[in-house]
Amino acid sequence: MTQALRGEPLEVGERRDGWALVRTAYDYPGWVREEALCGDDPLSLARTFLGAPYEWGGLSAAGIDCSGLVHIAYRLAGRLLPRDSWQQEEAGAEVVELIAGDLVTYGAERAGHIAFWVGDGRLLHSRGGVGVVEEPEPAEYLARRRRTIRL
Repeated sequence: MTQALRGEPLEVGERRDGWALVRTAYDYPGWVREEALCGDDPLSLARTFLGAPYEWGGLSAAGIDCSGLVHIAYRLAGRLLPRDSWQQEEAGAEVVELIAGDLVTYGAERAGHIAFWVGDGRLLHSRGGVGVVEEPEPAEYLARRRRTIRL
């Protein structure tokens, strides 16, 4: 037995009574609670940070900023992205019709904030004084919306 670290790829086998038999990338088997398994898409992974405090430059549940949330969610899904929101904006392809998991950027001359689009006018993001939340797109953000992108 070993610990499966957050973001570690797991092969899921048998499921029984709320438990799942998993095998790590290092070929260690073990049982974990099914609710501990999260989706491997960036939006699902970002949701595991709900409630984390905001910290400028942060990349962990101890403190994370908006672009850090996007960066680490994609990293846990196996894709390395640039670190800052303006760089992430440049890496994306612009979309007109948003789907859950797309990204929305905000700012004036360049992106200074980035958020996951959840759907139904809602965002998942980390913002100063609040931390990681899922909420309706705030009016003050909507007024500064720059681009809607897909990575």
